Amino acid sequence: MNGLTIQQFLCFDAVVSEGSFQAAALKLGRSHPTVFAAIKNLEAQLGLKLFDRDGYRVCLTDTGRTLHAGVRGLLNELDNLRTQAAQLAMGEEPELSIVIGDLCPVPQILDLLRRFFDGSQTRLHLHFEAISGPWERLFDGEADLIVHHVDSSDTRLEYVQLCEIRIVPVVAPKFLDFPITRAVTPEQMRPYVQCVIRDTARHSPQRDYHLIGGAPSWTVSDQLTKKELILKGMGWGHMPAFLIGKEMRARRLLSIGGRHFPGARGKLVAARLRNSPHGPVATRLWRYIEEAASGFRAAVNALDAS
Repeated sequence: MNGLTIQQFLCFDAVVSEGSFQAAALKLGRSHPTVFAAIKNLEAQLGLKLFDRDGYRVCLTDTGRTLHAGVRGLLNELDNLRTQAAQLAMGEEPELSIVIGDLCPVPQILDLLRRFFDGSQTRLHLHFEAISGPWERLFDGEADLIVHHVDSSDTRLEYVQLCEIRIVPVVAPKFLDFPITRAVTPEQMRPYVQCVIRDTARHSPQRDYHLIGGAPSWTVSDQLTKKELILKGMGWGHMPAFLIGKEMRARRLLSIGGRHFPGARGKLVAARLRNSPHGPVATRLWRYIEEAASGFRAAVNALDAS
């Protein structure tokens, strides 16, 4: 067992994940003989046969499969140590970049951030992005944190759930030439201008939500502009409920929600990349958000219901 190296374990893991010595060598940027020799030496040092080489493709033996689970855990711990070392080397970050998505209750988010950054020497860069824009900035390394909805199955991310956002399809009174019922159809709405938020992603595929194919549409950059257009009878669209509660109670906006326009519910989260190094300030901010999440949720829920 003496003389085992991390490189041997990395080669072992790469052969398992890539399915061949050649593919593992390409992944690691090493030569095929180097990877082959590393595995051969590892087997000799352990006194174990890790791979069955009799077939067209190498495959793990039962012993190799059992050992690989332990090696994978070891390599994960190594990654964690590297990340922790990078964080310790950072010191106090001079600046942080946070992206606020288009479905965020902005005043409440800003209150949350203000309480954390009051008196801080860390410079805060705030960006406002829509649809795919927040995800793109995060994955491009241009944001330390985003407040947006995410794909909860994406293992690249870790997130703190903040609240649920209810999305309601609305029109201004007298905007439609027919009575509003819960049976309004897309065909009935197709002649009317639909207001939609512009996706701010620069190189990711553009996305549209709730868009009726073939309908005339106006695009805007933010929810407040969209709300004003709808209030003025210049179009209709889906809006976050927290932003239009007063207007709906005053009957200045009317819901066309029903069987064909059910609206939507989205989970607003604070998200960051799981395996990226996070400095001391970013780490404290993350813990602060975790602790403040329930209070934030209650404030937004009250706003929605008020």
